[in-house]
Amino acid sequence: MFSKFIHRPVFAIVISIIIVFVGTLAIKKLPISQFPQIAPTTVSIFIAYPGASADVLVKSTLITLENSINGVQDMRYISTDATSAGEATINVIFEPGTDPNQAVIRVKTRVDQVMPLLPELVQREGVVITPIQPSMLMYVNLYSESESMDEKFLYNYASVNMIPEINRIKGVARSQILGSRTYAMRIWLNPDRMRAYNISVEEVMEALGEQSIVGRPGRIGQSSGIAAQSLEYVLTYKGRYNEPEQYENVIIRANAEGESIRLRDIGKAELGSEFFDIYSNLDGHPSAAIVLKQNYGSNASEVIDEVKATLEEMKASFPPGMDYQISYDVSQFLDASIEQVIHTLRDAFILVALVVFVFLGDWRSTLIPILAVPVSLVGAFFVIQFFGLSINLVTLFALVLAIGIVVDDAIVVVEAVHAKMEEKPHLTPYQAVKKVMGEISGAIIAITAVMVSVFLPISFMSGPVGTFYRQFSITMASSIVISAIIALTLTPVLCAMLLKNNHGKARKKNLLTRALDGFNSGFEKVTGRYVALLKRMVSRKWLTWIILLVFGAGIVFESEILPSGFIPSEDQGTIYAIIQTPPGATLERTNKVSQQLQKICEEVDGVESVSSLAGYEIMTEGRGSNAGTCLINLKPWGDRKHTVKEIMEELEEESKGLGAVIEFFEPPAIPGFGSSGGFSMRLLEKHASTDYQEFDRINKKFMDDLGKRKELAGLFTFFAANYPQYELEIDNDLAMQKGVSIGHAMENLNIMIGSTYEQGFIKFGRFFKVYVQSDPKFRRLPSDILNLFVKNDHGEMVPYSAFMRMKKTQGPNEVTRFNMYNSAAIRGLPAKGYTTADAIQAIREVASETLPKGYDIAWEGLSYDESNRGNEALYIFIIVLVFVYLVLAAQYESFIIPLAVVFSLPVGVFGSFLLLKLMGLDNDIYAQIGLIMLVGLLGKNAVLIVEFAVQKRQQGASILDAAIEGAKVRFRPILMTSFAFIAGLIPLIIASGAGAIGNRTIGASAMGGMLFGTIFGVIIVPGLYFIFGNMADGRKLIEFEDESSLTESMVRPQMDAKSSNNLRRMKVMMKLMRRRMKRGNTNNGN
Repeated sequence: MFSKFIHRPVFAIVISIIIVFVGTLAIKKLPISQFPQIAPTTVSIFIAYPGASADVLVKSTLITLENSINGVQDMRYISTDATSAGEATINVIFEPGTDPNQAVIRVKTRVDQVMPLLPELVQREGVVITPIQPSMLMYVNLYSESESMDEKFLYNYASVNMIPEINRIKGVARSQILGSRTYAMRIWLNPDRMRAYNISVEEVMEALGEQSIVGRPGRIGQSSGIAAQSLEYVLTYKGRYNEPEQYENVIIRANAEGESIRLRDIGKAELGSEFFDIYSNLDGHPSAAIVLKQNYGSNASEVIDEVKATLEEMKASFPPGMDYQISYDVSQFLDASIEQVIHTLRDAFILVALVVFVFLGDWRSTLIPILAVPVSLVGAFFVIQFFGLSINLVTLFALVLAIGIVVDDAIVVVEAVHAKMEEKPHLTPYQAVKKVMGEISGAIIAITAVMVSVFLPISFMSGPVGTFYRQFSITMASSIVISAIIALTLTPVLCAMLLKNNHGKARKKNLLTRALDGFNSGFEKVTGRYVALLKRMVSRKWLTWIILLVFGAGIVFESEILPSGFIPSEDQGTIYAIIQTPPGATLERTNKVSQQLQKICEEVDGVESVSSLAGYEIMTEGRGSNAGTCLINLKPWGDRKHTVKEIMEELEEESKGLGAVIEFFEPPAIPGFGSSGGFSMRLLEKHASTDYQEFDRINKKFMDDLGKRKELAGLFTFFAANYPQYELEIDNDLAMQKGVSIGHAMENLNIMIGSTYEQGFIKFGRFFKVYVQSDPKFRRLPSDILNLFVKNDHGEMVPYSAFMRMKKTQGPNEVTRFNMYNSAAIRGLPAKGYTTADAIQAIREVASETLPKGYDIAWEGLSYDESNRGNEALYIFIIVLVFVYLVLAAQYESFIIPLAVVFSLPVGVFGSFLLLKLMGLDNDIYAQIGLIMLVGLLGKNAVLIVEFAVQKRQQGASILDAAIEGAKVRFRPILMTSFAFIAGLIPLIIASGAGAIGNRTIGASAMGGMLFGTIFGVIIVPGLYFIFGNMADGRKLIEFEDESSLTESMVRPQMDAKSSNNLRRMKVMMKLMRRRMKRGNTNNGN
């Protein structure tokens, strides 16, 4: 069937050109990302309740919202973080693949149901619901080297001039300036003056509400359909005040004599900031820290490029002394990784070409299979786009590995043509190709079927791991199918056009030809020794079984000592330093520690810049005066000598003795899976009522128990119930006796201490709030609260000390919840020499042994999926083996012969595990991808031997001779294709820089398995065929079963119906004659 393409060379060439053309078009349209979209959909709900403590936020707002949201369709888990800064965030994590828009609608529907139950101030502040990628896309610092620009100016410059532009960029979900330095009209009240004038807070708020208003008087001169007027006038009013002087002139009280008390008499107004909750600087200069997060489904590289272009445009209008710096963006690692993979593609292509040249011996023969590589790889991009995939590290890895595979089919064709011309020197290349295509088309289709059958079942897997496998398998399978099409169409045409039959002719002697002749002569000797070895081994079945058992035992031993993992943590060029000063430490104290750490980091070799934040921790995105973060940006991979792990170890040593707990983490291995690398978990308290002190005690003991495990390092938690607090105790009897309303007393404190806003104003084209609060100097100490006054129902000012006392207590500054249980968020890293899988197992053991009843643990982020994996890799491997076995059973029309292929695979698994262990790598998802690919590659090698042996057996050879002859004939093509593949892996093995761990892992897994599987496989497979061929010989399910292979019957010339029927009748007649002869012999014997 495929021999027809030899007669239509133009048609064969056009097929390849079309494949390249559609692939090239697809490349330009495909999105680029670091990894496939495997992160779960996350919907974030932001709540603000100024003045509320973390516990008040939980009880007044969060429990109500959690109960309503809990159990929303496709929800994985729900996590909540509340701080005493009066802010809280609820993150609802959905199953991967959930439509973000649908997720937002589901959450909003649940939130709307309980909105009337939330405090009025929470409703006024707004409940903001957004679908986001939980991890950062970019971290930008707007900084100034000029002393005239402070953090407040920088924050508001960014808020007014930059954030609106950035938010309009397609793909940006949210751009947020850390902190709340937004301009606000701050009205600082003087409680002593208020008491002297007998003025309450209610009067101040009422005066502001009555005098700073929006007027809409309308128009005069309108006829209203009654009487026509010649002119019409629009009436205007100046509206709400937007200058401090206007607010200071607000009249609080006046009498008929013209006397008045204005706001400036009892306080002052200034254009300040909403809150002073974060200090931010870059390399010692004040800065505004802007964090960008991306929309689901957006292209990270495109979004970052557009953000960078927009920032450059805005930079032209910056005031003198102002500049920006991108401290972190995911594209740095992405671009460096992709560049590394592209270099690997180039190097692998060259190495494969050299190996093919050595085996084939001339450039013409080398050019033919090498041409198949770009056609197959470029064509694969069309399939990638068709299935909605992206260009990412997984698909690029697949293309690198495909280089060594896609040349196989073409090599088989070229090698077979040369073998045919060597056998019959008088043949022209065209005649040799025509004969060869009738013989090997079936083998090529069989090889393709085996390779595709490896990747087909795993392409239907779901979940994050399934997405990895699916993208890899589709890319590989498409490359392999296209390479088979090229081998059956373009390659025969090129052989007929380019090859020359020089066999049996003397060729010119030079250094190159002598080297090639020496190689071929040496290879012939190796082949002779190989055949001699087979003659001694193949017939000894027990020897084959012993070899297999030894390798099987080796696999069991290696699996016990080889560390297992999920997705390796790569050197991304960024480090997070999390700072925790003692509970109750002021923001200024935390800022001092963060600046000291910043100076230490700047002295470390390999560090490019450091951004410090006091009052904010990046792990849970929580706020608190004792929390801080430093974002340490490292130099490019090529410009530094040390890895990120080595730099972290140095920083840990240098940062000791700063009077704070400091831990260092890397960004998450996969963007969107949590906020940092390592493992993420929660300690849950499942009691109906919460005792924060007891929970804190259990948490500390649990952390101590975890710290004793050698598998764990960098353990860290922000939960602490020893934050200094004062509980207000009001004596209701005394309050009522003095005519004080408890509600009014608390509302007075809410405003004077906690602050509030009732209205806002427009300035610089933006909306800003008006905050009313007592001057800071009147609320420094706990005793200042007792000196405040509240007006009773007789109009008298009553001190709080007359009916209230303060009790010193301790409690949490930050409350985190998980699936509606109070929780402590715990982060950590696996210790040196251990993986996250080891760490997870260690934590589970500690939890089961030490936690009391009513306490449990839960996993989040990437740890959630890793903890639920179990023996997933083993199940996948078994499924792939079963699928390959079934395909081969259909191919050979036997359930026994395919076992010769299946039982040859453990050798490759042993080699894969061995090289991983020797290189100090983990058995992670990259290694498992390599293992699954090995099933196809080694299965292909075994198929080449078994396919030929089956044909020889059908031609009348004994099983032993067929096994040896099949191995001998296929020995050179197997070694050629295998070493070509191995050569393509060398750049992966020696990779460094961005993405090096992934490169080396997948390279080591494939190379170790291919090397061992090829060297020992060519010895074991003939022995296995001898074992299973004897078992299958003569066994049929039905009498007239077709024993030829499926692909051979598909491609061989079809006989006409008449000759086919005649042949069938002749076979039946011959069988009847044999039976009669047997009966006759039996009768004669009697």
